[in-house]
Amino acid sequence: MPELINNKKANFGTMPVFVTAISTILGAVLFLRFGYAIGHTGLIGIFGIIILGHLITIPTALAVAEIATNQKVEGGGAYYIISRSFGLNVGAAIGITLFLSQAISVAFYVIAFAESLIPFIEIESIEYFATLLSNLGIIENLTELTNDNKINIVRTSIGLLSMSILTFFILKKGANVGMKALYFVAAILFISLIFFFLGETKYSFDQINLADKVDNPKDFWVVFAIIFPAFTGLAAGLGLSGDLKNPEKSIPRGTILATLVGLIVYFAVSIKLRMSADVNVLGDLANQFIMSDVAIWGPIIPIGLACAAISSALGSVIIAPRTLQALGNDSVFPFQRLNKWFKKERTRDNEPINGAIITSVIAFFFIFMGDINSVAKIITMFFIVTYGAICLISFLEHFSADPSYRPTFKSRWYFSLLGAILSFYLMFKVDTFYALISIGTMSIIYYYISKNNKEKGGLEKLFKGVIFQASRRLQIYLQKKDEESETENWRPFVICVTEDSFKSQDSFDLVRWISHKYGFGTFMHYINGQLSKNTFQKSKEVQNKLLSISKKKNSRVYIDTIISPSYISALAQVIQLSGISGKGNNLILFEYESTQTEELYKVIDNFHLLAATEFDVCILRKSFRSFGSKKSIHIWISPQDFENSNLMILLGYILLGHPEWNKAEINIFSVYEEGNFNQENKKLSTLINEGRLPISSTNIQLIPNDKNSRIRKIINNKSSNADLTIIGYKAELLEKQKEKLFKGYDKLGNVMFVNSASEKEIINTED
Repeated sequence: MPELINNKKANFGTMPVFVTAISTILGAVLFLRFGYAIGHTGLIGIFGIIILGHLITIPTALAVAEIATNQKVEGGGAYYIISRSFGLNVGAAIGITLFLSQAISVAFYVIAFAESLIPFIEIESIEYFATLLSNLGIIENLTELTNDNKINIVRTSIGLLSMSILTFFILKKGANVGMKALYFVAAILFISLIFFFLGETKYSFDQINLADKVDNPKDFWVVFAIIFPAFTGLAAGLGLSGDLKNPEKSIPRGTILATLVGLIVYFAVSIKLRMSADVNVLGDLANQFIMSDVAIWGPIIPIGLACAAISSALGSVIIAPRTLQALGNDSVFPFQRLNKWFKKERTRDNEPINGAIITSVIAFFFIFMGDINSVAKIITMFFIVTYGAICLISFLEHFSADPSYRPTFKSRWYFSLLGAILSFYLMFKVDTFYALISIGTMSIIYYYISKNNKEKGGLEKLFKGVIFQASRRLQIYLQKKDEESETENWRPFVICVTEDSFKSQDSFDLVRWISHKYGFGTFMHYINGQLSKNTFQKSKEVQNKLLSISKKKNSRVYIDTIISPSYISALAQVIQLSGISGKGNNLILFEYESTQTEELYKVIDNFHLLAATEFDVCILRKSFRSFGSKKSIHIWISPQDFENSNLMILLGYILLGHPEWNKAEINIFSVYEEGNFNQENKKLSTLINEGRLPISSTNIQLIPNDKNSRIRKIINNKSSNADLTIIGYKAELLEKQKEKLFKGYDKLGNVMFVNSASEKEIINTED
């Protein structure tokens, strides 16, 4: 059982969710890269990016609101939602990559914070700092470095220093100090945006061309990948789930409000930027602080950027350790010591201290890399996957119609489907290589975790409800079509009822062979007795044993049990079952031992029930030889049971569809009346050729009719080495001769006696 994360003091409300989300949404990307995006894609292009981004984030926000109002969302945010919906193994695969993206986000925002300080640093100060690093031996060949290289070194150094300070405060004070700081920096952030909007404009909206862009612009999808981290604030708000008093209310309200506010501000900032500067100015990375030139007081923009960056970094450094802690609490890692270490909390304030350490180490590594655009691509991929997974959960929950799914806030299935499809589509449009790396990474993690945690739900949990609904709808559809169509090509819907499931598996094997490729099979174990708690428990145990056998044999047979005080009542119930295919069963299989005829009498005595329901009836006579090497099938056709012949041939052909019989040969022996040789020969040849049956003409033998005893002697001689012999019988003869009808085949192995309720078509008349 996964350990719950509800033992800490949860004291946050809706506002922390909103502030955490909005400080990321209105963060570093907005300040540093929106002008660049407008320059390279035009105003219409940035509108497209905003719309595309929100076609993912809005359905995700609605899906989050829906899921959060259906279940108690504990620590772990997006990971908790995904793992409790998709199963722990799928959730862990996404959760680990989600944690990595959250930890990398810390680096992304710290780099952006360092970027915001560069305008305040004079070039002389940069030279001095670079000289200091050279004197300390950190930099070599100072004279060979360009000013840009020196700025990059200073930027990386500021980032590493800032990360050190951030790590100290988080490890020392935890989420509370981070949340207090978030309120302050969010206020500065909004003030800086107000100063920007109050700045003068160069053009009126009528004067600008929406499609104008720089010469040789960057590809739209490259720009989209750089901008997309601006849309990841949704996940930031989710990460506080374990610290909220009422997450089912705070999460929907906070995330939806932040998403809508962000959408409005994005459009407004884009229009203001384009009205304030030429596209060539906007598209030049050297002018990434163009918002400073527009604002009524320029320095407020780097200050706002610094606040946005540090607030986003604070948000990420708060939620990433909590995601890792949730993974540890669910024991998804193979080593329990590692799980215990990840979920460890500081006693005084329940902070996930070890998770914070791991997060900081990852952040330091990516800050050292220093390329904000490359880091943005990595973040984009992992967050798109997370958003797509959340939307997919919502869609599948709608489609599966699970009665336990009762959210108080309801989205629409088409919103969720749109978000899921767009998420996975955009992954490959942005960067196929990064998309394959992301999916490959998660697949490897899923495989490894599933291998070590087989008891934890995997992909089967994801599709269980969907398969149920799809199956239900298909069954209803097939039933309706069955009523509408008068004729159709026959296929077997076979059911077997037996008490001897564990004495011999011949009948089970025959059902699975028949149903493997061309039909459907149901294997029913009969338990004699009254329905009670004890017999019901016994039926479940029997079913589990049979399911285990079925799994080992890679069977496609549906397994069930039936409890009834008599065999005849059980049989009457079974033959009225609708079947798993959505159509009624049409063929029933019985079995009996060649040395014991007690089971045969049950069939004979109840044959009238089967005739009344128009079942095709097969009776398997088992011998000690079983089915031998499964290399040969002999089919015997006589003038007395010509109506059975097509069904017998079809069953032989159907058996060849199973891998265990695919190397077998079918031999047909046709007993003909005197003078009918040519007619019978032509009839069989036409049947085999036009029916496209894999039976060689050399495997067809015609035998003249003689007395019944003579024919049985011939069958015994010619089919003594057959692995399965198929012989027809008539209902009228069964009533007269009873068990004698099945005697006289002592030299044969397994024999299947076939009675067809109606003549089957082998040649498709529609061809």
